[in-house]
Amino acid sequence: MTTKTTTRRRTSRQLSTSRPAARRRVDARRTGRRHLVIGAVAVAAVVAVIAAMMYSARATSSAATRLAPDFTLTDTAGSSVHLADYRGRTVVLYFSEGAGCQPCLLQMADIERHAADFTAAGVTVLPIVMNTADEIRHDMAAGDVKTPFLIDADGAVSRAYGTLGKEMHAGLPGHSFVLIDKTGTQCWYGEYPSMYLSSADLLALVRGHLTDHTGHGGPRQHPTAVFDDLARQAPYRAPPGGRALLHRGMPIFNES
Repeated sequence: MTTKTTTRRRTSRQLSTSRPAARRRVDARRTGRRHLVIGAVAVAAVVAVIAAMMYSARATSSAATRLAPDFTLTDTAGSSVHLADYRGRTVVLYFSEGAGCQPCLLQMADIERHAADFTAAGVTVLPIVMNTADEIRHDMAAGDVKTPFLIDADGAVSRAYGTLGKEMHAGLPGHSFVLIDKTGTQCWYGEYPSMYLSSADLLALVRGHLTDHTGHGGPRQHPTAVFDDLARQAPYRAPPGGRALLHRGMPIFNES
């Protein structure tokens, strides 16, 4: 065997050995690029979902005025509540999905904790749900909520105030607040898909809209300005309690 033949064979063996290794390196680089592309697409999808959720959780508001639709409902304490009887007082109607919605009860519990602030402002809050009395009583006991809920069993009142289908369920109210002044005029409607509005923010909105509507109570401040300022904060401000919140058995957010 000549030296040249030996050299050729050795070179051939080296090439046959190095080619699979080179292919493996090329394949590894291609796999890495695919993983990077897939990862980037996944991150973009998550960002898009989060952005859509944040947009859908934006509060909406209307300062349109009208004579508030009158109603008579029975509450969970068995009392008959007639809206017309509240003429001469400022009333906030609080509509929610009620039973099965933990944030809905937590909202009312927060209002109860700040009852002195609402009393000082001359504001009465009437919570309204479309549950049966027994259904909402169960959740009231679990959440230690004492304020009687008004039972709008057929949804007639919720429909009259335009609160139906604003969130997950077409046949149930959204997380809505309606402000009615002392003359029985509706002067503000606020919808909060985040399912929470702090009592301080609620009272600030009430004061701002009453001031604009009546022209009394201090410097005139347009309610849109008040709303725009609070809407940037309130939809993402978690309620107190330090635990995961459940909406019909599903967690919606955790408090920091």
